[in-house]
Amino acid sequence: MHGDTLQQHARDRVEELPGAGLEHPFGPDWDVFKVRDKVFMLMTEVTGQPIVIVKADPEDGKALREEHEDITPGYHMNKQHWITLHPGGTLQKNLVDDLVTESYLLVVENLPRAKRPVDPAVFGRSDR
Repeated sequence: MHGDTLQQHARDRVEELPGAGLEHPFGPDWDVFKVRDKVFMLMTEVTGQPIVIVKADPEDGKALREEHEDITPGYHMNKQHWITLHPGGTLQKNLVDDLVTESYLLVVENLPRAKRPVDPAVFGRSDR
């Protein structure tokens, strides 16, 4: 998947997530996606290629890094809780969608119930 395509797939998935929004707190080179003021995805090209950075369960992140050479520890983020998706390899749209959704849900699960835009126990998990 090419870099622009990778970022566009991730951006398209975010548009389907209730309460998600785009901000630029680190300047115009960083797209920061948040739900209720909590970051769940970042996109940038400061590395020389378009990358997507998402949260991941530590065990899932480790398995994904072992399985996909296009997934590495989170760029400029906690390496245990974040992963970076790189273009040019074998990442498929459905995996990108799933990783963006899972990142979103990891953040939503830690919000107070009254602030959750969705129920993380059921949102996005029935079809996937």
